[in-house]
Amino acid sequence: MLPLLGLLVGLLVGLFLNITIPSAYSSYVAVAILAIIDAVFGAVIANMKGEFRARLFVTGFLGNAFAAVIMAALGDQLNLPLNLAAVFAFGNRIFVNVSALRRLLLEKYDRRKERRISNEIGTDIEEEKKL
Repeated sequence: MLPLLGLLVGLLVGLFLNITIPSAYSSYVAVAILAIIDAVFGAVIANMKGEFRARLFVTGFLGNAFAAVIMAALGDQLNLPLNLAAVFAFGNRIFVNVSALRRLLLEKYDRRKERRISNEIGTDIEEEKKL
């Protein structure tokens, strides 16, 4: 939950501060932002599964961001839009992570609902035994 909170705070700060990014760096910033969003969603899912490891999160984020920025820089040198490969890859991963997050949240909701129903049934059975 902490990574999601950090993402929200960062988004709010970014919206309210007037920071301009030179157009020469816009492709680098775009892939870096996508790498951050991908890493945060991955961290939230890992945390919900009880599998979150900070070292894995940090190295995955830095490795993906570095590879994406290098790809964008190489594309600029070759005059090819290689940054689009990173945009497509991160975009796909973000959609997959959102889908997995939705599934996990629905499963958690269903388990709570079943637990509540079974507790109510158990209470009813105990009340009948008293009668």
